[in-house]
Amino acid sequence: MKRITREWVAKAEGDFAMLEREARARKNPNYDGLCFHAQQCAEKYLKARLYEAGIDPPKSHDLISLLEQLLSVEPQWEIYRRDLGYLTDFAVTFRYPGIFADRQTAMEAKQRCRAFRQGIRRAFRLKV
Repeated sequence: MKRITREWVAKAEGDFAMLEREARARKNPNYDGLCFHAQQCAEKYLKARLYEAGIDPPKSHDLISLLEQLLSVEPQWEIYRRDLGYLTDFAVTFRYPGIFADRQTAMEAKQRCRAFRQGIRRAFRLKV
């Protein structure tokens, strides 16, 4: 694995750790933050795989756009389209006043991120 790929993976794992901690919070859980970190984890893993494939990752938060760039390398990842589509808006949606994530949305984001993370870690031959 390339050094920069490892750095993307480390950043993705940092976001995953943040969402896991927030999901366990009993007092004042930040569901907005959980959703944001779920999206960020997926984004960074997609960029890691792009980089590893020799494709320069664009500065984009659109998970579907990133996925589409990867499908020539990882065609089986089409199965993640629905989950990534669900997560993609969380890069921005809950960062501004007026809209808030609820527990159900946050737990759904966590589940979808976790499923994608397991698949990509298997592709990288990393411990799941």
